[in-house]
Amino acid sequence: MRNLEFLWKDATSGGGGCPALYRTEGGYVVQGIKLDDETRAQLRQLADNEDGVFVPSNVLDRLREMG
Repeated sequence: MRNLEFLWKDATSGGGGCPALYRTEGGYVVQGIKLDDETRAQLRQLADNEDGVFVPSNVLDRLREMG
């Protein structure tokens, strides 16, 4: 189990279930919208325990501000 520290969510979100970013030991966890099958099929070397999600750029762009 990882302990997550909520950082922020999509700036245009008005409610729950929105794309968000969390910090955890050694990295980050991204909460996002599940990809459709055609988009998911384009991911390279996807392991059985991996998946991809879509996250609006405003959620990740703020990482630059953290420096």
